[in-house]
Order: sequence, then structure tokens, then C-alpha cells
Amino acid sequence: MTPLAERIRPRNLDELAGQQHLAGKGSILRTSIEQGKIHSMILWGPPGTGKTTIANIIAHTLNAPFFTLSAISSGVKEVREVIEEAKTKPGSILFIDEIHRFNKGQQDALLGAVEKGTVTLIGATTENPSFEVNSALLSRCQVYVLKALDEKDLIQLLQTAIKKDEQLKKKNIQLKETAALINISGGDARKLLNLLEIVSDTSLVSDTLMITDELVMDIAQKKIALYDKSGEQHYDIISAFIKSIRGSDPNAAVYWLARMIEGGEDVKFIARRLVILASEDIGNANPTALVMANAAFEAVNKIGYPESSLILSQCAIYLAASAKSNAATTAIGAAFSAIKQYGDLPVPLHLRNAPTKLMKDLGYKKGYEYSHDYDKNFSPQEYLPKEISGNKYYDPGKNAREEELRKFLKSLWKDKYNY
Repeated sequence: MTPLAERIRPRNLDELAGQQHLAGKGSILRTSIEQGKIHSMILWGPPGTGKTTIANIIAHTLNAPFFTLSAISSGVKEVREVIEEAKTKPGSILFIDEIHRFNKGQQDALLGAVEKGTVTLIGATTENPSFEVNSALLSRCQVYVLKALDEKDLIQLLQTAIKKDEQLKKKNIQLKETAALINISGGDARKLLNLLEIVSDTSLVSDTLMITDELVMDIAQKKIALYDKSGEQHYDIISAFIKSIRGSDPNAAVYWLARMIEGGEDVKFIARRLVILASEDIGNANPTALVMANAAFEAVNKIGYPESSLILSQCAIYLAASAKSNAATTAIGAAFSAIKQYGDLPVPLHLRNAPTKLMKDLGYKKGYEYSHDYDKNFSPQEYLPKEISGNKYYDPGKNAREEELRKFLKSLWKDKYNY
């Protein structure tokens, strides 16, 4: 039987859950569709937020020839076959799901057809297209960012399914509690509807099916797969992986890493998360961690699966066994907060460049002290705007390396910052 998510897939933008910044009245995308002037685009967002649905709505609204490819199972041959057929069908739309999984050669095969207008490309991706889509193809596409569905959107989706689907209407379903459905789905509409269908099919009731959190949890634990790269526990397992490394447990780190790799997770996604963690959770406690993580990311891109699992294992273990500090993370966070609180404070005159006589006459650069002209290559002049002078954003962590940084900064700024 056709899955519930497919049976109630929206047929127009008014039925789309969430994404009002794209589908709402007067939005750029909606206006383009209504005017019949669709351009090539990349739809970027979490799983189950409506990327495929939007592509189908566009094709249906414009009554355009519609071709679909999956980057998982299609290659250059399939792309070229579609392009040849599209040449005989003006206005064709080519939808490519998970376009981030196309390699450079596969993406290059699309360039000419997109540039000449043989096809209007709609690519869907859960990964940042600036990393995964080559610049030549990306420059020919408009990127639209889809947001994760909020609780209100998800509840509305559940109510719509129960009200409109012919199969569910027969079961007289009552939504008493929704927290478990929403939490397990992780904002993924497809996963939410699949779970609702599993619960309704598994429950043996003769009259009214009362959906409670307890019922959902009991059924979900028995029925839901342990890992699915398209969304099932995707965020839970990457979260466990990151938290294990942050918690300096290399054994748990390699276990969750193996779970992801075994489940078919994109190894480049894992490598990219390690680069982020190297700065977010280790930082200056061990600057080599970022070098290691970046090298691992480059190596994974060159080697590919399955050998890349060795590289990821080495890197994950190294990061887990490394000293930890989130001082750089909290420092930039505190600086962002200061900007929100004080706005765009002017740069002190002595720190400004003075390339013209007028600027010099206005006092630009006047009084600036060149650090290397002073003892220990240090001048205790003011570098912050006067409104926030003395504010400390960077506070070194409590590990040997950063304690040395703290002593160094304290020796310089003992009268200004409390290090």
C-alpha cells in the first residue's frame, strides 16, 4: 500500500506544512511559481521538510514535463538520458534528490543543459550546498533554505492526516498526546507520518484509537529501525558521537562512528562534524586537533568509502583523547552578545587606517602605538570601543596549555582584564 506520507502529499503551496517564507503570499518562490517563471534552484533543508513536495508542486502547477533522479542510484548515464529526452519536451523540470551525493563529474554533466535552459534543475540536499555542489553549477541556481518544522506545523500535519486520509478515517483516531510522535520524528514530516501509520496499524482497536505518548513509545521501540541515513535516528546518533568525543570517551566514539558508517552515513558529513568539534570543544587546549580534523576531512574526500572509515576512526580517537576547552566557542558567543547589546560601536580613531590627508586631519590613526616598537612587543593601548572597555570575552580553560595562555595574558593585561 502507498505510504501515508505519499497519500496525503500536498498538491499546492497552500497545503504545504511550514515554509511560509517560501510558500506564503508574496514570497519569492510562490511569486515565481504563480508567474510561471521558474529558475533552477537548490532546496536545502533537514529531512522531511518539503523539498520533494515543493518540486512536485512546481511541476504540477506549471503542468511541466517532470523527471526525477536520485543521486544515490543514478549516474552520468542516467543524467544524459534525461537531458536528451528533455530536448524534445520544452520546459522540462529535472528533480535530483540528494544532489550532494553527485560527484564532480556527475554535476558537470548537468551544467550545459542547465545553462542552455534544456532543463530547469531542482536539486534537494540536506547538506550545505556551498560545500557539496560545485561552484559552476551552484552559480546557476538559486538556493532556497527550508526550515525545520516547528511543533505547531507538526501537530497540524497530524490532524490533517487523520482528517483527510481515507485509511486513517476508518480508525476513529483521537490525538490525546503528541509529544512522543514529535520528539521521535525530530521535525521530519515523513518520519512523523510513517510513525503515525505504524501506530495506527499496530494498535488492535475495535472502536476509537486513543494515541498517547506511552502507546507511541511502546510501539516505536519495537518497530523503528536502529539507523537510517535518510532520517531515522540520524540526529540522535551523530549527537551521541559528538558527545562521546566531547566527553573524552574514545570507545563510545568509535562505536557510534561504526553505527553511522554501517548505516550508510555520508563519510564527508562525519568528517565535517569532526572539524567543527575540533574548534568548538578542543580549541587552544590542543590546536593540533583542528589540523588533524582538517587533514582527515581532506583525506576522506580523496579516499572515499570504505577505506575512509580508518581515517575517521583515527581522527575520532585522537579528538576524544585530546584535552578539551570551549573557551574559543564561548568567546565568540560573548562577542556576538555584546554586538546585540551595544550595536555597531565605532572603531576608535587611533585604530583606523588613514590613507588620505583628510583622514589624517580628522584624527584617524592618531596616537596609535605600533606594538613592535615597545618592550616585549606590547603596548597597553585601548583596542576596544570605550563603551565596552575592560569587557573580557575570552577566558582560557583549566588545562595546562591554556593556563599558560592565561599567565601570558595576565602578565600583559593585569590592570585591565581579570585573568
